[in-house]
Amino acid sequence: MGSIDDLYRSADAVALAGYVRVGDVTASELTEAAIRAIETLNPRLNAVIHRLDDMARAQVAAGVSGPLAGVPYLLKELASSWTGAPATNSSRFLRDQVATADSTIVSRIKAAGLVLVGKSNAPENGWSIATEPVLYGPTLNPWDAGVTPGGSSGGTAAAVAAGMVPIGESSDGAGSIRVPASCCGVVGLKPSRGRVTLAPLADYWMGGAYFLCNTRTVRDTAAYLDAVAGDLPGDPYPCPLPDRPFADLAREVPKGLRVGFTVSDPTGNPVHPDVAAAVHAAARALEGQGHHVREYDMATDLGLLWRSYAEMTVVEAAGFWDWMETVKGRTITPEEVEPVTWAIINRGRATKATAHAGRVEQLRQMGRAIVTELLPFDVYLTPTLTQLPRPVGFYNMWLTNLDAYNALWADAVFMAPFNVSGQPAMSLPLGMSGHLPVGVQVVGRPGDEATVLQVASLLEQVMSWRDRRPPVRL
Repeated sequence: MGSIDDLYRSADAVALAGYVRVGDVTASELTEAAIRAIETLNPRLNAVIHRLDDMARAQVAAGVSGPLAGVPYLLKELASSWTGAPATNSSRFLRDQVATADSTIVSRIKAAGLVLVGKSNAPENGWSIATEPVLYGPTLNPWDAGVTPGGSSGGTAAAVAAGMVPIGESSDGAGSIRVPASCCGVVGLKPSRGRVTLAPLADYWMGGAYFLCNTRTVRDTAAYLDAVAGDLPGDPYPCPLPDRPFADLAREVPKGLRVGFTVSDPTGNPVHPDVAAAVHAAARALEGQGHHVREYDMATDLGLLWRSYAEMTVVEAAGFWDWMETVKGRTITPEEVEPVTWAIINRGRATKATAHAGRVEQLRQMGRAIVTELLPFDVYLTPTLTQLPRPVGFYNMWLTNLDAYNALWADAVFMAPFNVSGQPAMSLPLGMSGHLPVGVQVVGRPGDEATVLQVASLLEQVMSWRDRRPPVRL
């Protein structure tokens, strides 16, 4: 079977869990392999900003069980709470904060048997599609150190792409699972609204925030979704689970799907030709498998949607920082957060309640319009990003002009619409532009992750990315 390190390098999370289950390897051996991988690779990437070696060893020594028992795992340094782990949101204001309780998703992660070996880097409060916090410094892309790994889950995506861990937590308020998946050449599914509870929170960003993972394989994403999915009684967006596990549903071969695709930016900006080529290739691949494919360009005003969404989220973000002031017992100062964060706080605090309520209603109507517009299709293909990964420093959180900063997100025009509509949306590493990966997004109907996973599994077979690995890798 080769060495533990060779096995760890080549296997995905499902395979590793299987080896542990039959006794070919132990959870302790996998933990030590992950620690060695992080020691080797992280100095070049800065993807893991909290090493939790002792916590991981203690967790394994206490015994792990579950469908992913023994698999090394990273938790993103944002929102999710694992008792005893740092909980800084990558902010200097919260630099000494430690979690004192488990969030519900972490309880489910522990029940699945995943072993926490560290926390992955993220921008302050997740408000960037790059990963360059002042507190921890930038994460670099394992494909090219000069371009961003994406954000806000850039630490997770870079670590997974490089082979430090096979799976790690990611979250998505406006593309933060899918953007780094595209930049780093990994898999990233934003699930349906309500699919994974946010407890102890009831809601965040008016249904626009989602939690799941980045992986290298579709089956790992399906297995993780099975482990963490489910709402709680009273959650504001109930999303009933299917009758069968997502892992089983993902293995089914879809038949005769209606597939739409676009390579046009509805706001009129250009799309990089290699990005368009990747979408066309995915559409042709599905057509070659017997699906009914046609080009369709979205009519919903996605530029207006982004402007309204950005204005809605500043109020939500300001509320978060107000809450953090009560936790810390003192007032936040501009020296303790990044300039864009301070601009967000001030604009959010200054926004009239009636204006905020109007934007929430507008966004909900636009979300309904998007779902209605795409009803003719079982799945809809778009670019994940309309351009190739931008240089490190492009998404500059030192800007004091919030409108100028928000305009930098133009490449992510196809991200926030599906946070607003609540549809599942998955970035797959289906293309390459020279030495850089290119993601294609597969969007499904609300609540229908099953079809998205089936299409992703099919594309994984016919357009395999498994052998494409970055220069910085295990």
